Amino acid sequence: MSNSYPLTSEVVCVERVARWRPLVNWVLVIPLSVWAAVLGYGAAVVSLAGWFAILFTGRLPQRLGDYQVAVLRYQWRVVAFLYGLTTSYPGFPVVAGYVDPGDHPAVLYSARPARRRRFTVFFRAVLVIPQLVVLYFVNLAALIVLFAGWFAVLFAGRWPLGLRSFVIGWMRWTFRVGGYLYLIVDDYPPFGFQA
Repeated sequence: MSNSYPLTSEVVCVERVARWRPLVNWVLVIPLSVWAAVLGYGAAVVSLAGWFAILFTGRLPQRLGDYQVAVLRYQWRVVAFLYGLTTSYPGFPVVAGYVDPGDHPAVLYSARPARRRRFTVFFRAVLVIPQLVVLYFVNLAALIVLFAGWFAVLFAGRWPLGLRSFVIGWMRWTFRVGGYLYLIVDDYPPFGFQA
């Protein structure tokens, strides 16, 4: 596997975070989370339609792929805001397309595969199981790190660099697995926090 994965996400983090954010961000993100959940249900339906399209035609229709990437990008922005990595409120607009316009500090973009591997798409739900098992344990560690980061921001007004790097790497890994499940990419996600 090459060093660059076709689904990439980055966050330009703020140096200082207002100390009140850990107390309030979870409230500010409630309407965004509801909208992200609605989009996520749509993405599940689109994934099923895309699964059949790829199996029969070998391609994911462009509009379906654009929608899938848009949903993943929106979720990435909401999570980055929730964790206090950015202070830019994502709002409700959803930006479709594989290329991120760069209008937000949390960016997510993907290379559009020309031809799809029908065999891996057919068994996608089975192939992703090892990733989900490992991520289950990484998620437990991430909860501890997020809790420690919450207190660090509350008292010091900043994310400790090591904790922040762990959270961004964990988010990136989780979203790559999501992109693999959403049929955005065919490349199997790497196990780890690679950029």
